[in-house]
Amino acid sequence: MTQSFEISSEQAAERLDKILSLWNPELSRSFFQKLIKDGQILVNGTKRKANYRVEEGNTISITIPEAQDIEILPENIPLDILYEDDDLLIVNKPKGMVVHPSAGHTSGTLVNAVMYHCKDSLSGINGQIRPGIVHRIDMDTTGALIVCKNDTAHLKIAEQIKVHSVTRRYLGIVKGILAQESGTISGSIGRHPADRKKMAINERNGKPAVTHYKVLQQFSHHTFMQFELETGRTHQIRVHMASIGHPLLGDNIYGNGKNTWKLQGQTLHASVIGFIHPSTGKYLEVTAPLPEYFQVLLKKPL
Repeated sequence: MTQSFEISSEQAAERLDKILSLWNPELSRSFFQKLIKDGQILVNGTKRKANYRVEEGNTISITIPEAQDIEILPENIPLDILYEDDDLLIVNKPKGMVVHPSAGHTSGTLVNAVMYHCKDSLSGINGQIRPGIVHRIDMDTTGALIVCKNDTAHLKIAEQIKVHSVTRRYLGIVKGILAQESGTISGSIGRHPADRKKMAINERNGKPAVTHYKVLQQFSHHTFMQFELETGRTHQIRVHMASIGHPLLGDNIYGNGKNTWKLQGQTLHASVIGFIHPSTGKYLEVTAPLPEYFQVLLKKPL
């Protein structure tokens, strides 16, 4: 599949790979860098490097190779369903479960489970490997996740996510003692400049991100907190808290120090999700109970 677009005056002087990642945010910058290297992206019909500075009027041609088919099969995996109707269901995702299939995770995902549960009733907007999936949470984050059963529901909820009108509250335990009982962290989030597997505060190439926080309980060396997302960037809470010196307990990517409590990844739970129901037009809010490991942890001498 080949697509093309023309560089506007506002886009002029930006790097080619950055322009491409802005053109399609769903695809990573490293993905476009590989296409550039393979000669599948041309500027006015000529091969250029990723750091080429585009000029106004340049025509960018992108040839995206056909995706390899991955057979995604329904699997009879138990689901903790918090809410369900003809349009959607809200599941309480367990720790360690990947939301949708990807390289290295072609089975045992939430998608495999909901395909079995919903049969053919899943939205198809996000393609074959993400049926019903309108938003995501990290593998080791637990909690409430919306799954859409039809395209109309998917589009209406996706629009609410886009304009940041969905209520999303999380609970987490962070390292250290915060100076303030509540506050807001604002810092654009983008790919880490040195490690493409990580996100980071990146004011130049990132997207705006805002996290509101509140202290719920103070321990000797840790803090139990509530977070409310104004935006929903990849790893947003994890990156924001690490940026102010209070990484999430158990976070093996953005944390520091030893994993004293032998935790499986970050201690983070998507507690509340609220939105306007796509059919009724009424506000629906669902709460996911804290997982057992989290409840046990809160009783320890943190």
